[in-house]
Amino acid sequence: MSRPRLICLLLALTTLLLYLPVRRHGFILYDDGDYVAQNPIVQAGLTWAGAKWAFTTWHASNWHPLTWLSHMADCECFGLDAGAHHLVNAAWHAANAALLFVLLLRLTGATWSSALVAALFAWHPLRVESVAWVAERKDVLSSFFALLSLLAYTRFARQKSRRDYILALLFFALGLLAKPMIVTLPGLLLLLDWWPLNRARSADGGLRNLKPLLLEKIPFFVLSAASCVVTFLAQRAVAVLSVDQYPMSLRLGNALLSAARYLLKIVWPLNLSVMYPLPDHLPWGSVAAAGGVLAAISWLVWRVRRRQPYLLAGWLWFLGTLVPVIGLVQAGQQAMADRYSYFPCIGIFLAVTLGLRDLAGHFKVKGALLATVAALGLAANIGLTENQLGYWQDDLSLFGHAVKVTTDNAAAQINLGTALEAAGEPVPAQACYREALRIMPNSARAHNNLANLLDTAGQTDAALAEYQAALRLNPDAPLTHCNLGTLFVKLGRFEEARAQYQEAARLQPDDWRPDYLLGKACLRQGRYVEAVAQFRKAAARNPEGFEPLAFLARTLAACDDATVRNGAQAVAAAEQANELAGGQQPFVLDVLAMAYAEAGRFADARQTAAKALDMANAANLPDMADGLRRRLQLYQAGQPFRESPANAAAPGTRPGPRAAP
Repeated sequence: MSRPRLICLLLALTTLLLYLPVRRHGFILYDDGDYVAQNPIVQAGLTWAGAKWAFTTWHASNWHPLTWLSHMADCECFGLDAGAHHLVNAAWHAANAALLFVLLLRLTGATWSSALVAALFAWHPLRVESVAWVAERKDVLSSFFALLSLLAYTRFARQKSRRDYILALLFFALGLLAKPMIVTLPGLLLLLDWWPLNRARSADGGLRNLKPLLLEKIPFFVLSAASCVVTFLAQRAVAVLSVDQYPMSLRLGNALLSAARYLLKIVWPLNLSVMYPLPDHLPWGSVAAAGGVLAAISWLVWRVRRRQPYLLAGWLWFLGTLVPVIGLVQAGQQAMADRYSYFPCIGIFLAVTLGLRDLAGHFKVKGALLATVAALGLAANIGLTENQLGYWQDDLSLFGHAVKVTTDNAAAQINLGTALEAAGEPVPAQACYREALRIMPNSARAHNNLANLLDTAGQTDAALAEYQAALRLNPDAPLTHCNLGTLFVKLGRFEEARAQYQEAARLQPDDWRPDYLLGKACLRQGRYVEAVAQFRKAAARNPEGFEPLAFLARTLAACDDATVRNGAQAVAAAEQANELAGGQQPFVLDVLAMAYAEAGRFADARQTAAKALDMANAANLPDMADGLRRRLQLYQAGQPFRESPANAAAPGTRPGPRAAP
């Protein structure tokens, strides 16, 4: 095996081994739900309907159909095995490490320098966010195609093959379909024309022969422009902040500060966080210092551009590819993000590695010493990456770490609170939401989540005030309307509950939960016909869920209003619900027994009720078990079960806390 192939293999295998712990990681509550864990279209796998959705949706405030198809392919192969999804991310990242080595080797001809740059890229702890986060598949996928595009372009520049030009354009288009961050790649192609391809560099380090090179890039720039327009349209409704919301002075200041912080984190990668809060004011002294550092580096690399052109090329690679995410068009509430450095950091690693190589050559430093220093640096990166990976194993670790290493991080507090709720820790969760409100009093999510906990704790008046505060801040939040409706049901204010559920259904017509909760509210009011209609609608919108079908079947089977009951329809709905529940839900089996009894199938009713009773006893559900015993006696006597659905329908279940973006 040749040396380059062996290096490729070692890079890929070492990268995979480094990220092997992600096999034990689960989905996190931040974006993984939107992308996979709570996305039924993606979970259905590769289907024609899913492919159409991927190319037409702006779900999650992005248009990246290739990323959606990639997640669908994972679900097709692995279902919801989160560890397998993580390993696919790691495999893409390992492939990127090998591709980067091949690209740099072809560009520079320097084997060991190219290998060191690729290893630094692959094993640096700043990469963890892009690789260990399922929702960031778009990072590793878009970079894969960007690197393929650069490889094809390199061949085209040297061999003038039309095939390679078309491949470069095709790979660029595929990369844009995965994530639009690579829109600056046409500029990067021009930079490579200057160095190391030397198609545009004059003897004094200036530019030459620029016009034909620009004309050559027109198709690339057209694709970039189209991607920018589509991305802006996808994000402007919910993600892009207006200048009134975040002034241009703050954007420019944060851009300078963030660029300098990315540099610092490349050199000193400690205190990394999944969230860096967007400040509402800036330390202008720090901004000035950051601007000074960036200006000084720019001046230095410009001065030495004739002798060390790679310094200017690497520096412009870093700055240029950061432009789409530096915050001049502010999307979201983050000041910066580790994932944004995935592709830009290559420029810094390239410039520093080649610079140190030449410096060592000038001072005649021995190769063994250089190799030792490089090995120690890579070992340090591997150790830091292993440590950083540990924080991504679950939500408590991830957001707990974010709270520790950042200040005034409202989004991290909200997500930590949500994780604590899921872990059965309502008291510290409530403290997190209150801290988030101290930092950001206008956080509708924090008000909503705090209200949920107050409601559970029996503090009804306080919960009502928090829900109302949340809706004043964000009246278009369907989950908050659902939660407030549930509270109104508990208070017996059914008309107000119905109004909240109806508003939630209007705001989010594809969500089955408003219809389901509205159906339960209708039962409490004795509106049985309307309840049946709502349960049918909810079941149609949630074909994989058993809850709406179970309540539909119960109403059709046991309602004390004879005009509502329909035994045959009740059996059909209950059998379908039981199949969806895998025959393992005692509540659904109880409903199925009711349906069999209403249809006159008492032997089936007795057998099903007895099975449900065994499950209820095994699960230590004494109230359900008592009810099943009474109903079993009726079936043994050849009598169906009757109830007032208004008494049977418990208050609606809240959709749950909301994570913060």
